[in-house]
Amino acid sequence: MRNSRPIILFPLLCFLSSTISILCDPNTLVCNEKEKHALLRFKKALSDPGNRLSSWSVNQDCCRWEAVRCNNVTGRVVELHLGNPYDTDDLEFYRKFKLGGEISPALLELEFLSYLNLSGNDFGGRPIPSSLGSMGSLRYLDLNHAGFAGLVPHQLGNLSTLRHLDLGYNSGLYVENLGWISHLAFLKYLGMNRVDLHREVHWLESSLGQLKYLESLHVSSNSFHGPIPTSIGNLSSLRYLSLSSNSFHGPIPTSIGNLSSLTSLSLSDNPLINGTLPMSLGQLKYLESLDVSSNSFHGPIPTPIGNLSSLRYLSLSSNSFHGPIPTSIGNLSSLRYLSLSENPLINGTLPMSLGLLSNLENLNVGGTSLTGTISEVHFTALSKLKVLWISGTSLSFHVNSSWTPPFQLEYLDADSCKMGPKFPAWLQTQKSLFYLDFSRSGIVDIAPNWFWKFASYIEQIHLSNNQIFGDLSQVVLNNTIIDLSSNCFSGRLPRLSPNVVVLNIANNSFSGQISPFMCQKMNGRSKLEVLDISINALSGELSDCWMHWPSLTHVSLGSNNLSGKIPNSMGSLVGLKALSLHNNSFYGDIPSSLENCKVLGLINLSDNKFSGIIPRWIFERTTLMVIHLRSNKFNGIIPPQICQLSSLIVLDLADNSLSGSIPKCLNNISAMTAGPIRGIWYDALEADYDYESYMESLVLDIKGREAEYEEILQYVRMIDLSSNNLSGSIPIEISSLFGLLFLNLSRNHLTGRIPEKIGVMASLESLDLSRNHLSGAIPESMTNLSFLDHLDLSYNNLSGTIPSSTQLQSFDALSFFGNPELCGAPLTKNCTKDEETLNPTAVEENREFPEIPWFYIGMGSGFIVGFWGVCGALFFKRAWRHAYFQFLYDMRDRAYVGIAIKLKWFHQKLRRYHAV
Repeated sequence: MRNSRPIILFPLLCFLSSTISILCDPNTLVCNEKEKHALLRFKKALSDPGNRLSSWSVNQDCCRWEAVRCNNVTGRVVELHLGNPYDTDDLEFYRKFKLGGEISPALLELEFLSYLNLSGNDFGGRPIPSSLGSMGSLRYLDLNHAGFAGLVPHQLGNLSTLRHLDLGYNSGLYVENLGWISHLAFLKYLGMNRVDLHREVHWLESSLGQLKYLESLHVSSNSFHGPIPTSIGNLSSLRYLSLSSNSFHGPIPTSIGNLSSLTSLSLSDNPLINGTLPMSLGQLKYLESLDVSSNSFHGPIPTPIGNLSSLRYLSLSSNSFHGPIPTSIGNLSSLRYLSLSENPLINGTLPMSLGLLSNLENLNVGGTSLTGTISEVHFTALSKLKVLWISGTSLSFHVNSSWTPPFQLEYLDADSCKMGPKFPAWLQTQKSLFYLDFSRSGIVDIAPNWFWKFASYIEQIHLSNNQIFGDLSQVVLNNTIIDLSSNCFSGRLPRLSPNVVVLNIANNSFSGQISPFMCQKMNGRSKLEVLDISINALSGELSDCWMHWPSLTHVSLGSNNLSGKIPNSMGSLVGLKALSLHNNSFYGDIPSSLENCKVLGLINLSDNKFSGIIPRWIFERTTLMVIHLRSNKFNGIIPPQICQLSSLIVLDLADNSLSGSIPKCLNNISAMTAGPIRGIWYDALEADYDYESYMESLVLDIKGREAEYEEILQYVRMIDLSSNNLSGSIPIEISSLFGLLFLNLSRNHLTGRIPEKIGVMASLESLDLSRNHLSGAIPESMTNLSFLDHLDLSYNNLSGTIPSSTQLQSFDALSFFGNPELCGAPLTKNCTKDEETLNPTAVEENREFPEIPWFYIGMGSGFIVGFWGVCGALFFKRAWRHAYFQFLYDMRDRAYVGIAIKLKWFHQKLRRYHAV
């Protein structure tokens, strides 16, 4: 009997082993039939354009379906991984694989479901189902970036076992009461980014303290305001805290130093957070990331910041810190990223201790007031440095000409730093560089031969505003973005590879014919989008080769010696947004082929010899923002179709031979009625690329002087129709252009009155209606033009009293000169009662005999009488003449003797002083 026990136990053990292995093998699991049908109903309510749920079939076991996880023992569904498998880096696939539709109540039948991830989908602004609050087994719920909107259901507070809740980046979500959050006592992760929480101003203070297990809190972009509560220091388990992009104000509470487990702290982009950084930050010994950028902190950077030995990421940029950089920063041996940029009050020199940060990869001190020199010592141990950003400072590079840096930079921005006068030889050691900016760096040198071969591997190169010279005739440029503008380069234009996207070589000394450049042959299709070769000495006619540059969007050839007609092939540039041919000698008509440029937003043909009628299509191209055709020989009328150009911000047709009346529908140009509008992209004026942008510039004649507009061009609102042959009255509709800044209608033949409501054009800074035939009184409403600083109403037929206001009386009398019936300050002519009520006969008499010619006649005759009264007497009376000149000789002698005596006295005093 005793020997039979092993025989009996052995088969029993084998049976148990096989049973356990079967139960533990997921391939043998069979899901619950009820849950399977619930999942099929859930799928039916969804939209699935990427066919992600194709494996969800009635013929397959649901435990083997994609994104479904079952319990290894029971076979019950416990996890649904339905988050988007792609992120926004693969935007095309991200959009394709978004789930949508509705969340079916069938989900409630999965009573053991503990994990639900629906992130990265698009549920079309539907509300989060309140029924999710009944899924009592849920420990993980991720709904971020899922396109939900509306009120966050308070029923989520019933999920008492929840550890992870992420509702972030659903921009339409809001809450009215967050008291239910305190019921989630075991919560470790809470993500509420971009959920509107502004109705819950006291939530952080009242409810957060009860979440004692909370490790990660993400509440950025929530419209929070008020101070950061001191009770936040009670969250002793907190490891990650993000309160960025809100409206918190006041200082950081010192209690933040109690968060002893904190590894990441982000308070960035709260412009009202101010004060100094609390010293208690130095107690956070486990802190790896600290971001307090874009706030209003002031005072010195605290020295205890050097105690954060675990710190890898530190950004203090865009604040008002002042004083020197503390040397204790050199103690942050783990630091990889350091940004102190855009703190204009940080001054002093770059501390030598920065050279000890052996793990540093990114150093950004641009936009500070740092001075002094940068030497080899600053880079002693920075062998891992990849990004160096020192632009906008007054730092000077002083290194040995044979210096070999220990690093291999990928990004170098030294705009406005002194790198010259010699071209930096150490640059040729940097083989990994893809971005180089030495603009405004004081380089006065020839570009060395090695540079162009070295530079051909750099993606972006910016050397503008130096005095670099050299002949580029034999150079082939291969960079994606090239800015060599405002230097001294010469010779013929360089050749290009098909890879070049932006070429800006404006304001140099390039010369020769433009045709060889335009008609050059390339090995491949050109990618060139921006071509700016303005302000050079190029000559010749434009060849008919524009079809070789199909990607061009911005073309600027202004201020050269070019001539001839615009070739028809320029119309092949169907993506052209900006065309500038100003200040050349082009002539003839504007070719009809340019009508093919359907997205044209800027056309600048000013200061040429174009003639004929301005093509009708220009006034019908609704994409146009800038029409600058001044100083040509155009004739004809301004058609009413111009009123269709709702985006027009600059209309300059001055100094031509246009006739007819001003269209009455100008009030339809909405860009001038409203002024600058946020959110509108002025892509005809600016081309954006990685790290940089190309901006169009325009020289405008405003307030009697020329000024160049570039960065602020999009904010200009201008109409200049001066020096033409326009007639008729000023349309009253022009008063509706509330956003207009500059209006010039001078030197035409306009008649009638100044519009009575011109005073409602509150933005007007310059108004010139001079040298027309305007009549009547100056409207009283003009006293409301509080921004007006240039006014010229001279040489019209205006009458009556100049309205009294601080604004109008501040202008010189010349602004009103040449209006004989006008009176009152600042004119010297006083307004008597009789003058104010002059009858028509008296008015005509005054027009026939104006006072101004008599003024000059009287002044001239007085000068003649006075001159000959003195000189004539001296000429005819010899005795008087001798007496006069003898008087002058006596005065000269007296002056000479007096000066000689004074000098002798001074020398004597000087000798006595030295003797003593």
